[in-house]
Amino acid sequence: MEIRPILASLRRHRIPAALIVLEIALACAVLCNAVFMIGQRMADIHWPNAIDEQGISVITVNGTDPALAASDIPRNLAALRGIAGVTAAAAATSMPLDQNPALTGFTTTPDGKTTVNTSVYFLGSGGEQALGLHLLQGRFFNADEYADSGLKNFQSTSHVLLVTQSDAQRLWPGQGALGKTLYANGESWTVVGVVGDVLAQDPKFSGPGGRYSSVFYPSHPDEMMGDYVLRNAPQDRDRVVREAVQALGRLEPGAVVEGKTYAQMRTDYFADTSSMVWMLVLVCVVMLAVTAFGIVGLTSFWVGQRRRQIGVRRAVGATRGHILQYFQTENFLLSSMGVAVGMVLAFGINLYLMSHYATSRMPWYYLPCGAIALWLIGQLAVLGPALRAAAVPPVVATRSV
Repeated sequence: MEIRPILASLRRHRIPAALIVLEIALACAVLCNAVFMIGQRMADIHWPNAIDEQGISVITVNGTDPALAASDIPRNLAALRGIAGVTAAAAATSMPLDQNPALTGFTTTPDGKTTVNTSVYFLGSGGEQALGLHLLQGRFFNADEYADSGLKNFQSTSHVLLVTQSDAQRLWPGQGALGKTLYANGESWTVVGVVGDVLAQDPKFSGPGGRYSSVFYPSHPDEMMGDYVLRNAPQDRDRVVREAVQALGRLEPGAVVEGKTYAQMRTDYFADTSSMVWMLVLVCVVMLAVTAFGIVGLTSFWVGQRRRQIGVRRAVGATRGHILQYFQTENFLLSSMGVAVGMVLAFGINLYLMSHYATSRMPWYYLPCGAIALWLIGQLAVLGPALRAAAVPPVVATRSV
């Protein structure tokens, strides 16, 4: 098809053409950045976590005398381990993603500067089995280290710890972490094991690169702990939670006993992120719908304005297919101009977000993906008006001229 007649027609109808180009450009810019943000948030929601998430349940006891609660831990653990289906149970001070972080800034030299806030976990005996930690190097804590450990200003007196693989690589790049020493607040601890990457208690407080910045200490059975961690088959989780709450409720009649699966904890942590994702999806859907309806409206108005031209073309031999192809080609040209402007705007918006908010650079492939989406929507939106234009009979031209 000849492009020159289409370009000549566009020059005669500059305002409708400019409105369609502007609408597509804005839609392209917003769509690219919104889809990029959705992708980022979805990646956050699916952060991997090197524990047995599907098999873990967490029971919390509140409202008891702290002086007595610690001495009740062995009794409570015995009751929990007696529940059918429980394969491991242990006490712990906190859990990954529990949004109540206990943080310490570690350095690799006594006089070094803190590089990142690190989540600190205290595990009672059997905690590694209850969490399902994956040992990559070294060993877990032994019985003597559990027995000799204590808490002093929320720091372990055992002087041994486990680190995650990410921390080992970050703190000692190109070296082995086993036997290395970490320092904080005038104390030191030796790394005896490296485990798979466990998420921090609240990753947003851990600083850049600190999503998996976590260390694990052994804790004496009589030390005050916040959670009971149970491990069981995934199909038994709900039943185990109910029976565990009932068992500890009988043992702690004045306490508030709460239980949930770790899957619920993860869902709770990412609830706001999930809401943001759905909001952005809604924005994209509404924006694309508005763009499509805008193209339909402007094109329909445009067809009405050129009704005589269409009739004349039909009178001199143009088929319905020619008329349909004419308007689709015209829309493709307008969409291409809008997409070109929109990709520049999308890149500019991304630069603005990078400089003012914690947003990373948008990969280049989001731009052509947005362009393809707008091209398809443009072609679908113009189809109805183009079909109506193609249906204009030649007699319209002879009656109107």
